[in-house]
Amino acid sequence: MKQILFLFTFLLFNNHILFSQQAFEAYIVDAATDEVLIGATAQISGTGIVGRSDAQGDLRLTAPPVSGLYTIIIRYVGYQEQRLSITFPLIQAEPTRVALEPDTELLEEVLVSATRSSRSIDDSPTRIETISSHELDEKSNMQPANVRLLLTESTGIQTQQTSAASANASIRIQGLDGKYTLLLKDGLPLYSGFAGGLSIVQIPPLDLKRVEVIKGASSTLYGGGAIAGLINFVTKTPTERKELSLMSNISHAGALDLSAFYGQKFGKTGLTLFAARNSHTAYDPAQNGFSDIPQQSRYTLNPRFFYYPSQQTTISLGLNTSFEDRLGGDMRYIRAAPADQDLFFERNLSRRVASQFQLDHRFGQGYTLTAKNSVSFFDRSIKRPTHLFEGQQWASFSELSLLRNRERSEWIVGANWWTDRFVQTDSTDFPLDNRLLIGGVFIQNSFKVNAKMAVESGLRADLSEHHRLFVLPRLSVMYRLSPALTARFGAGMGYKTPTVFSEEVEARAFRNIQAPNLALLRPERSVGANIDLNYKTLLWESISLSINQLAFYTRLNSPLLLNTEALPNGNYALVNAEGFLSSQGLETNLKLGYEDFSLYGGYTLINARRHFDNTISPNPLTARHRIYMTLMYELEEKLRIGYELFYTGHQVLSNDQVRPDYWVMGLSIEYRWKEFSLFLNAENFTDTRQTRYESIYTGTRQSPEFNEIWAPTDGFIFNGGLKIRVW
Repeated sequence: MKQILFLFTFLLFNNHILFSQQAFEAYIVDAATDEVLIGATAQISGTGIVGRSDAQGDLRLTAPPVSGLYTIIIRYVGYQEQRLSITFPLIQAEPTRVALEPDTELLEEVLVSATRSSRSIDDSPTRIETISSHELDEKSNMQPANVRLLLTESTGIQTQQTSAASANASIRIQGLDGKYTLLLKDGLPLYSGFAGGLSIVQIPPLDLKRVEVIKGASSTLYGGGAIAGLINFVTKTPTERKELSLMSNISHAGALDLSAFYGQKFGKTGLTLFAARNSHTAYDPAQNGFSDIPQQSRYTLNPRFFYYPSQQTTISLGLNTSFEDRLGGDMRYIRAAPADQDLFFERNLSRRVASQFQLDHRFGQGYTLTAKNSVSFFDRSIKRPTHLFEGQQWASFSELSLLRNRERSEWIVGANWWTDRFVQTDSTDFPLDNRLLIGGVFIQNSFKVNAKMAVESGLRADLSEHHRLFVLPRLSVMYRLSPALTARFGAGMGYKTPTVFSEEVEARAFRNIQAPNLALLRPERSVGANIDLNYKTLLWESISLSINQLAFYTRLNSPLLLNTEALPNGNYALVNAEGFLSSQGLETNLKLGYEDFSLYGGYTLINARRHFDNTISPNPLTARHRIYMTLMYELEEKLRIGYELFYTGHQVLSNDQVRPDYWVMGLSIEYRWKEFSLFLNAENFTDTRQTRYESIYTGTRQSPEFNEIWAPTDGFIFNGGLKIRVW
């Protein structure tokens, strides 16, 4: 009997131990809204035991093999880390509720300056895409001289090369030409008009903190030129912790890139300084005697000073400078520069100087006053054997706005003033001089209806020097269907005042262009809408899934085009098309994450059509289908290996000829130590280029007529370099 009683007691005791060794269970919520947080991570410190919250916010950690006191660390992006002290064996009747507090300092990093709002990205009714500093760091390995490749790898965005000789390129969003996309730097328009001619091939990525992309009509916020959308390049700001980054890069094609960034805050002052030298020798992979990458050298210096007279006030003053010499054409001329002017060449000399000023002052109960100003100067000459085009542009932008922020509602009111004057300085009887004066006022409201729904509405009124009034309404709505599923809808109107600066004119190097009477040309007006669904979930304990599906439509009335037939004097004229241009389609973005692996995928469907003179035709150089895929492996911030795949579908040229689809592949690797890293990159290692399909020019080498660019021209590029980071 005693033996049976002892055995029963032993089993009961061990059953208690087995019961008490159960897993730690919790559900993770937002402390302010009580909404569940999907994908929060937890780890038992000192062990390899980790877990992640699922679509219901539930989280489970298996018990460690050794009993004792442990610390459980719970993290979620944008929230303060929370630590729990738990003793195992654990007796837990029900899951522990863990409420995470928002990290206000971290949330300030993801506020979107492109919308002028104080809301975070996730809370903004306007659909915003961001390219983070992590992605910028990765893409700068592939093309450290400029941001062209960085933007190409986004759905709905195409970089269109406009010159075979100078390798100039423009940005197209959702099938619309580059002049309909507004490029900003820290919220200031520094790359418009003539200054947009060499913009994306002259913007280096090393001093950028993030890139914000808003697709669709954004003229309500920024006025003319944002019909297709806007891209805001946000630069780094100084922090208490010193940052010094150095980068060097070389390629087998002849690139040499040297750049440096320094930033630090000193009490009430701060400083950032970016300097770069980018050069390239002329490169002719097709061996046809013409450069596919021009010979070039560029020097960039961007200092920016900050002053913090109080906790409520920030003043910044910066300068952006760039000086470039770009020479393309016949390789014999580039290498020897002989006196024989029968050899074709194209030389671009440019100087870019722009100031940046901003004052932010917080006062009262949630009020912020912001004053901005920029003055820019851009000087460029384009020289060919029998042609010279030179011009200078002076432009300015000034804005004063007031933000009133409350818990549920936010108001922004403001006024701004644009000036833009271009003067052609070479000798000509019909100069393409251009002047633009626009004043505008705007108002925007963001209202949080409830925990699930938010509405953002805006209205703008602009008056141009030709007494044209533009009234632009805008509406965006966000609705959280569930913690994992969010829907957004946006609609707005836009406009573009007549200008001579376009892809068609740029491709002709401004040659034989009739000086237009801008007062007689009609402004281009647009209306557009988009709707998207964003879904995030955890498929299994370690597999995360994110899907975004977007549908868009834009109608552009009376687009300004270059007449395809020359006038009796041999010049070409800018005219308003009789009809409209429509662009509609879909964008699909997918991200899968599993431990150290990430898979990114994107598909773009664009149906861009010209409805001119009762006929319908495709918009030239717009691929109907585009696919990209990136497979990334990252090991504990030490090793990063990436494989990229791009597909571009059939395109129609301006002469209605159809060009075939093509694939491009790339491979990159980077290994990091504490303060430096080494990287290698094989871009387009399949050597896909247009010259494999056709000659890049017609006519003679002395007087070539270059074909439209519809595929890469540089082919395979192998590069590598060194990054140094000092904190």
